[in-house]
Amino acid sequence: MVSMENHKEDLMELIRLQPLAVLATHNSGHPYGSLVAFAATEDLAYLIFTTTRSTRKYANLSSDPRVAMVIDNRSNHPSDLRFASAVTATGRAEEVPKETSEGLLTIYLNKHPHLKQFVSSPSSALFTIRVEVYYLVTRFQNVVEIHLT
Repeated sequence: MVSMENHKEDLMELIRLQPLAVLATHNSGHPYGSLVAFAATEDLAYLIFTTTRSTRKYANLSSDPRVAMVIDNRSNHPSDLRFASAVTATGRAEEVPKETSEGLLTIYLNKHPHLKQFVSSPSSALFTIRVEVYYLVTRFQNVVEIHLT
């Protein structure tokens, strides 16, 4: 097990600089990937995203909260094999009740102010992922596993 402190700067930079991630959910053995705008709490213990309640993503999260989120900084050039970084966060997603969402919503909107109208819609749901493990990959083959729980 690797200490988060040894790689916190790398994780924080990757998460801070990237606006989008791929959220992996599943339902009845069928995987599903969704592009989402995300943010993170300062301690990196929670990732935050929003979706509408009418999506397949929402239905999948309602049936099984286990998820993975992939965040990367690739530029779609051959040099990415050597220089791009990616992190996969695994954990459980949970819808945040409106009455307790203010602090998390502030974090999310600080990163994505253009989504204020979307997240304010009654059909939108704010979610957190309580991260259990981060898998940080650098230089194509250097993999570090960071456990939070």
